[in-house]
Amino acid sequence: MLESKHVQSPIVPGSKLNKDVEGTDVDDTYFKKIVGSLLYMTATRPDIMFSVSLISIYMSKPTEMHLQAAKRILRYLKGTTSYGIFYKKGGEENLLAFTYSDYAGDEDDCKSTFGYVFLLSSEAMSWMSKKQPIVTLSSTEAEFVAVAASACQAMWMKRVLRNLTHTQDSSTIIMCDNSSTIKLSKNPVMHGRSKHIRVCFHFFKRSCARWRNRVGTLQN
Repeated sequence: MLESKHVQSPIVPGSKLNKDVEGTDVDDTYFKKIVGSLLYMTATRPDIMFSVSLISIYMSKPTEMHLQAAKRILRYLKGTTSYGIFYKKGGEENLLAFTYSDYAGDEDDCKSTFGYVFLLSSEAMSWMSKKQPIVTLSSTEAEFVAVAASACQAMWMKRVLRNLTHTQDSSTIIMCDNSSTIKLSKNPVMHGRSKHIRVCFHFFKRSCARWRNRVGTLQN
């Protein structure tokens, strides 16, 4: 891959991967080595997190299509070796989270993939891309699951930062671009059809309320 041409994106926009049952099999050990190296790279390169997580699903039985997707990520890295995260002193001291989910993006089991990134002082501190463990019934539910996971991560990160003597008195803002999810989080009893969402994922609303009460008690 040293002589290959670099590309502008780690994955072809709009492309979908599947098990490719009728595709040509490739050496799974060779494919796992590539994916393992790329997973190591995600510790400092959040821009490849989604694409690497996507190809890692097919490590058990990779085909030529999956190998080509992995090689595209290598071509992208070849042209972006100067990319990195610059952490500077000062700036915004409160956590800020961005979350997103694609609805039923997996063509094999119809599960959605969600991800989030947490910023501190305007720089990425924590990021993740993962397939959801359930089959969501709507884009609203898919986004809500992503927000719930982000809320759990936000509470954990605030505890870690507090142990590092970095206190944050205000709430952590989680950005979501789905208006239905935002309305549902504000009013969990919008209608009866959202009961399945409320039972499974509204726990974070109660957890956040307990966390706010605890912070208020400590401040008093």
